[in-house]
Amino acid sequence: MRTPSTDRLLAGVWLLFATVNVVLMWFLPGEETVPFHLVWISLALVYGFTTWRLSWMVAALAAVTTSTGVILAHHAAVGEIRWEETAEEPLMAVIFIVMAWHVHRRHVLLHQMRRLGAAERDRAHRQELLVRLASHELRTPLTIARGYTELVRSNHDDPATTEDTAVVLDELDKATRIAHRLVTLMQLEQRHEVRSVDLDAELARIVRRWTPAADRQWSCRSSIGPTRISPERLEAALDCLIENAVKFTGPGDRIGLVGRRDQTGWTVEVVDSGTGIPAADVPELVEGRPGRRTATGTGLGLSIVRAVAGALGGRVVVGPGPDGGARVGLRVPERVPTGPSRPEPPRTPAGRPEGTDAAGRRVSGRPSGVGGARPG
Repeated sequence: MRTPSTDRLLAGVWLLFATVNVVLMWFLPGEETVPFHLVWISLALVYGFTTWRLSWMVAALAAVTTSTGVILAHHAAVGEIRWEETAEEPLMAVIFIVMAWHVHRRHVLLHQMRRLGAAERDRAHRQELLVRLASHELRTPLTIARGYTELVRSNHDDPATTEDTAVVLDELDKATRIAHRLVTLMQLEQRHEVRSVDLDAELARIVRRWTPAADRQWSCRSSIGPTRISPERLEAALDCLIENAVKFTGPGDRIGLVGRRDQTGWTVEVVDSGTGIPAADVPELVEGRPGRRTATGTGLGLSIVRAVAGALGGRVVVGPGPDGGARVGLRVPERVPTGPSRPEPPRTPAGRPEGTDAAGRRVSGRPSGVGGARPG
């Protein structure tokens, strides 16, 4: 990493190198071309690799232009070189000025990038801290509030108390789900282990886990097979989609997980027979900004789904279900692996595969006349 002491060291080395070459220019009249260009090239290099003040750059440019220019003019005056060769002096000065301008622009850009990077890291840190506070710190009071509400409900059996506590418990459940999704969004930014899993078995497990949670007709049909994913991330995304399907269906409605694979990838969809999704809302569901509130909630669930799909290099798919409901899922591109091709059998001089007769029939055993007689 470059430091001010490194800059000073490089500047000192250049000063020594330039002085030696200027001396060589003076004592080698007529052969000063190489040391002349070495002075200018070294100046350009050291300026590009260090950070100089404007006054230092002007002083170095003036010193190099004066010293090399005086020497060239002296050699031209005594007839060692032609006066035309002194034209290189202003040309090299102009080239260096143009180079210095570009280097200055690069330094300004790097400074801005460092500043933006530091601001982005600070924003990410503050966002992570906010998520931690909004999730971990809220779950304890939410749990306590739920416990006291259930206690009040159990000690009072009048209809008004039962109705009021039911509303409180429902709101506490919503707040708990929001806190859980905030934690999930925060965890999506971290690295997750990707391993090969049987996606069909994974989808069946998720459906079995959800079956006792709601009175629906649950099903699972999948023919994807093994693939490399993070099961935890996929489960988090599907949980959000299934929760939405439960929200927009009633007892007896159908909710199913459907997985299929083709030549370009695989798709997992949550299909239900509920109220469906209006066509005008589809673009917002697919391309909506993370965390943007939807007509039915905070939008955190779909943000999780989009984040998981993006991490897999895929996208969210939304459409009408076969029974008038909705189908929402993930489409992930994946190249189908191809097995090694079977090597072609060697052929005989006659052009047919070795081990076959003229009619193409397979011949077992050794050809006659090779390896001696068959043992009796």
